[in-house]
Amino acid sequence: MFSHPVEWVAFGAFVLLLLVLDLGVFNRKTHVIHFREALLWSLFWISISMLFNGWVYLDRGPEDAVAFFTGYLIEKSLSVDNLFVFVLIFKALHTPAKYQHRVLYWGIVGAFAMRAAFIFAGIAAIQAFHWTVYIFGAFLVVTGAKLAFQVEKEVRPEQNPVLRFAKRFIPVAEADTSAHFFVRLNRSLHATPLFVALLLLETTDLIFATDSIPAILAISTDPYIVFTSNVFAILGLRSLYFALAGIMDMFHYLKYGLSLILMFVGMKMLLVDVYKVPVSLALGVVAGILGTAVLASVVRIRRQLARDSK
Repeated sequence: MFSHPVEWVAFGAFVLLLLVLDLGVFNRKTHVIHFREALLWSLFWISISMLFNGWVYLDRGPEDAVAFFTGYLIEKSLSVDNLFVFVLIFKALHTPAKYQHRVLYWGIVGAFAMRAAFIFAGIAAIQAFHWTVYIFGAFLVVTGAKLAFQVEKEVRPEQNPVLRFAKRFIPVAEADTSAHFFVRLNRSLHATPLFVALLLLETTDLIFATDSIPAILAISTDPYIVFTSNVFAILGLRSLYFALAGIMDMFHYLKYGLSLILMFVGMKMLLVDVYKVPVSLALGVVAGILGTAVLASVVRIRRQLARDSK
């Protein structure tokens, strides 16, 4: 899995540098991130990802570059589904807007570790037991079908089993609104609502990772390609959240597009021993489904606005 250790070390150092610059320099002061700033940061992260994709092309060739971009596109599109839940979590906990970036930052740092564990475990399982490909494929087909009929539910933090378990060991200072995750009250350590938000975000990401990681493994089982495409998609998740938070309702048909993408990559895995779908074809299908879903959502909004204006 780690046949090129220098590449792994260099990539890890590069990501660490980006994270340090993000929170330690550019966002050192707590502030509300508005649409324009979020949009510029989103463009920055996308540009960095595409530059890295260019390096993959030069270093590893066009097939790996297409696999990276396809994996990045799948993870990015599935991440948008995460954002809907993030909005509900912040609303349910009344998390101040100026602290949301901090929660998302540390949530993403934690997500790196969880995603790495999922990726390496999944690749090891496929390499050791080929039949696990069919399990992953069937799981994605079923998950995609369920997503199409899924009804959005209200987020109830008090019902989260991880949070209820954590509260047995750490009391929560319900009224605290500081930027810290923990405070001392009456000489006792208490978690703040900010930590509660972080814990809920991490458990949500863990649930979503069970869909997104098998989906990327359907495109490539090269650990470097899978991990780097996943990391770059996650790095831009915070800025994408602030750019889209106010217009989430516009993407009415996105979940149906994501449903089709999951079912497509699931079928790709199930048919791997019958017909190996070229990565370039997979990229075209994924991009086509995603583009159609977004375009259909925009058309729906325009028609609705036209009806309301009459």
